[in-house]
Amino acid sequence: MPLDHDHLNAQLAPPLGRRGLERLDFLLLLIESIDLNGSQSMMWTLQQLGLDHQFPNCVELWKRRCHNPLRKTSRRGSLKTTDSDSLILILCTMAERLYPQLRQLLSNKEPDFISKERWKLLNNRILELIQERMNVRRGAIQRILKSENSINFIKQLVLTLALSAGPGGFERLRASLLDPTP
Repeated sequence: MPLDHDHLNAQLAPPLGRRGLERLDFLLLLIESIDLNGSQSMMWTLQQLGLDHQFPNCVELWKRRCHNPLRKTSRRGSLKTTDSDSLILILCTMAERLYPQLRQLLSNKEPDFISKERWKLLNNRILELIQERMNVRRGAIQRILKSENSINFIKQLVLTLALSAGPGGFERLRASLLDPTP
């Protein structure tokens, strides 16, 4: 994916709202669920994109992610547009790298038992991360953790991440995160 830092300099773009910040963080959790070394991969991607000055370490990345109000520990205030755009760029780059796994999850050409097993493994990993990092007393988190809701929620995240890969992915993902509907 060619680097296009014009996205990061777009000061006219509106900041992400609450729902956008929540979905952004859940997409980052999804990456950590698919890629077992997701945190390290994100830091490597930051260096490759030339964003290591903005996110010099994992703590700075974590601070930006903590603007999600559903986390156990969250930060007040809005996330700067440059920071949210950088996180979106990380997501798009990681989505492109993880696209073969995303495609496998979304494919209906594999035997049903293999597909179900993949979804079960992903579901277990992401729900563990949600329980570990999110405030489980919040109603939104309790709804996600219910088994009948969790698989639909995770499928929507996988589809969103898959659609953010490739040319135009940044714009598609940003537009999706700006949409206030759940």
